[in-house]
Amino acid sequence: MTSLFWLQCGGCGGDTMSFLNAESPDLIELFDTLGITLLWHPSLSTLSPAAQNSLIDALINGEQTLDILVVEGAIIRGPANTGMFDTRGGRPKKDLAAALANKARLVVAAGTCAAFGGIGADSTIQATGLQFLKKQPGGLLGKDFRSLAGLPVINLAGCPCHPEVIAGTLSALVAGQTLELDEFNRPLDWYGMTVHQGCTRNEYHEYRVEEWDFAQRGCLFFHKGCHGPLADGPCNKLLWNNRSSKTRAGVPCFGCTGPEFPTPSPFFETRNIEGVPIELPKGVSRAHYMVYKGMAAAAAPERLKKRETKI
Repeated sequence: MTSLFWLQCGGCGGDTMSFLNAESPDLIELFDTLGITLLWHPSLSTLSPAAQNSLIDALINGEQTLDILVVEGAIIRGPANTGMFDTRGGRPKKDLAAALANKARLVVAAGTCAAFGGIGADSTIQATGLQFLKKQPGGLLGKDFRSLAGLPVINLAGCPCHPEVIAGTLSALVAGQTLELDEFNRPLDWYGMTVHQGCTRNEYHEYRVEEWDFAQRGCLFFHKGCHGPLADGPCNKLLWNNRSSKTRAGVPCFGCTGPEFPTPSPFFETRNIEGVPIELPKGVSRAHYMVYKGMAAAAAPERLKKRETKI
């Protein structure tokens, strides 16, 4: 059996809510199939406070084996690095997270807050991720941290993280498979592509057929702030509820899997200089973009201009 402890720190609980929507298999089937013993989860466990304390003491003292530690929510270090803004039983959760991480065979950060700090990273609560503060390695545990299995924190970014990403990662870890990670410790199986890949608006994007409003057929990158060509993630490969994604529903991608999420600029505006986006699609040079996109717009087929293709 594989023991798993789920620690919820500073966050909304959205990654838990996402994971509870896992299908084929669902959460119970997944744990049964993988042989996971759930030691504790804030939404699923019924231990009394005294029993929780005894369990945590046993984990930290090494009396109870901890195979996988999953942390959801940002690590809160405020005020003044005391961590007292987020406590459990009068003890800062940041200290509890560090103690458990040092006893775990594997450590997983579920969601962007746990991975990179998220919404509180620029605020007085001093939020950080487990091993990153936004793009900067370090975080709570330090850039050189390795779990007992010799791995860094595995970052499953997203706001929230897709349930199939959590389920797939746990399955791979329990099976002893090696997960190839990117520069931000995200598994390439799910973060080795952009949200743009698989987007049903790709042809509109290539011909720069643009929209100024939501729920239209054209591309949302040029005016509406869509991060699809910029953000790494499987949202147009693993559809939410097996049917949709933001871009399929006519809403711009927020780039929630990125270490800088949420950005200080408005979600629904594309920052630009004289009509040229400041952030360009991955792998595209500014000179190439300026020449190509002007030509592409001029060559756009009439059927695209008339929005005749279906999404």
